[in-house]
Amino acid sequence: MELVSHHFTAPDGTRLVHHVRGEGAPLVVLPGGPMRPSAYLGDLGGLTAHRRLILLDPRGTGDSATPADPATYRCDRQIEDVEALRVRLGLERMDLLAHSAGGSLAMLYAARYPHRVARLVLVTVIPWVLGLPATAEDRLAAARLRADEPWFAAAFPAFEAWLTGAREPDGDDFASFGGFFYGRWDDTARAHAAAMDERVNEEAEERFHGPGAYDPPALRAALAHVTARVLVLAGEVDGGPRPGLARSVAEAFPHAEFDVQPGAGHYPWLDDPDRFVRRTVTFLDGVRSAPSSAE
Repeated sequence: MELVSHHFTAPDGTRLVHHVRGEGAPLVVLPGGPMRPSAYLGDLGGLTAHRRLILLDPRGTGDSATPADPATYRCDRQIEDVEALRVRLGLERMDLLAHSAGGSLAMLYAARYPHRVARLVLVTVIPWVLGLPATAEDRLAAARLRADEPWFAAAFPAFEAWLTGAREPDGDDFASFGGFFYGRWDDTARAHAAAMDERVNEEAEERFHGPGAYDPPALRAALAHVTARVLVLAGEVDGGPRPGLARSVAEAFPHAEFDVQPGAGHYPWLDDPDRFVRRTVTFLDGVRSAPSSAE
């Protein structure tokens, strides 16, 4: 499907780019990483058949310009980038989807501009912004769920060494344990993982969660007054976040649904595109369903 790119200007003068893909009502999409361009999201498993995706390249990534002040890579400093995009689109209120670290930005935006958010979808979001990071043991516990898979025995020692700081992994190690981030470690996932390695702004990644970015008590107080409906989607075998940790994101909102996608890792639109799209569209179209109790 054709990808059309547009630029707009952030309040600090940084030239930012968003890409438009698909048909239907607009859905603004914030990528994760942190600080990866939106290309890795693709068409979100075919969500473009139902929604017109507005895919933001965060400052310093993809086609967006590098800011004059690198301190603006900090998550809370990017809230006004999202607001500038809303204004550029001419939307009074917008539906917003955020993946992974992009969820921290989306939650901060919802707290500052609650009247601008119609619906919010948070996909495999670690609640850094709430002071609840994923731990090494979280990730290792999720990894052990894959013990029956043929690549596990070779991949787990390198994964454990990386998470515990026993040694720095090399490129071969990352290639071997990439399966722990996907529900299905097939050719599609391998190609996706290989492309991801080339798309990170390392300086911006280091600054994103920087000191002072988050005030969890103040954020919880603000989110308690958000009237928008929220869907929090976790992956059953994702280690960052595990479903139990992802549930804490839903608990921060007064009108949230929580769901666990069976067999999914950190990129559920790749693991089961039909299920991901069906659940997301059902929510965005205003059809309520019972939340999952899976942990």
